Amino acid sequence: MDFHPTEEQAAAAGLATRILSDLATHERLAEAGTGSDAELWKALITAGLAAAVEEIGLLGLVLLLEEQGRTTAQVPYAATCVYGILPVAAHGSPEQRARLLPALGTGEAVATGAFPERGRITADSGRLTGTAPAVPWLRDATHVLVPDADRALWLVRTDAPGVRTSPVETTAPWSAGRLTLTAAEGERLGADSAYEDALAAARTAFAGLQAGVCAGSLARAVEYTSTREQFGRPLSTNQGVMLRAADAYMDTEAIRVTTYEAAWRIDQGLPAHEHALTAAWWASEAGKRVVHAGQHLHGGLGADLDHPVHRHFLWGRQLDAYLGCGSELLAELGASIAASSACASTAEGEQA
Repeated sequence: MDFHPTEEQAAAAGLATRILSDLATHERLAEAGTGSDAELWKALITAGLAAAVEEIGLLGLVLLLEEQGRTTAQVPYAATCVYGILPVAAHGSPEQRARLLPALGTGEAVATGAFPERGRITADSGRLTGTAPAVPWLRDATHVLVPDADRALWLVRTDAPGVRTSPVETTAPWSAGRLTLTAAEGERLGADSAYEDALAAARTAFAGLQAGVCAGSLARAVEYTSTREQFGRPLSTNQGVMLRAADAYMDTEAIRVTTYEAAWRIDQGLPAHEHALTAAWWASEAGKRVVHAGQHLHGGLGADLDHPVHRHFLWGRQLDAYLGCGSELLAELGASIAASSACASTAEGEQA
């Protein structure tokens, strides 16, 4: 494994850092409310950071999403890349790639996904019916990647007949919405394996987003406890504070390394189902601990809903819910490992 970024990945991450640091400020985020920042989204698109995902791969995308997470930038970047650019590039037909990828790269089209699949949407001869109760960044989207009950993937235009969207407020300001389909026409994307590939990539990408959220929360806590004095010395010199911050740092690094491994394996075309689940579990369980610690280390300020650290708390809890609670992910991981072991035992028995 080699997690060192390539020259292209490092350049893209550096550019994203500069743009997000300049534009995703506390004041601008407060002004945006629960909606997306159109100016910031335009800046990212103009810089080519959406189109670049085809070249830098999932690991490169994870590096960029870490920067989005650090600033909690309210743009549909993660959704467009992981539910639009990557699945179309990997599983689209030549015609679909030629038609959709340029539009997604220039911001003319914005994608999101009705994930995770809960069996609520059915398909009949290319017509989709059902409901997805909370789709992230649906209010910004022109296309939705929809898995049906049989786990086939469909691209649905949000302005198509039979498609109805309504705003939904989630814990984090993700411009989410409720998607209702009534015999809506869908465009099939990929073959039977496309769903599992898209799900693994989505779990990995959103785990990378959580790594950035946690890093941003911890950085704020370190800055605060290093400057805030109590009993004549900085809070950071208290052993309890140091231990809490150290635990949060280790949790953040665990999210990051498991996410990097899953992303690298996916980019290399290696099996990564269990690795993506592991990254998602760490992002859910450890991410929740880190954003709670970040708020706690701010003392009374952590209870201020207008303080910047509270935004990291909201994002961390939203990502925990979106990825799936830890016990749910752990159960799926255990079942996958057991199934793999059973297959291996059967193969050994047949060889013997």
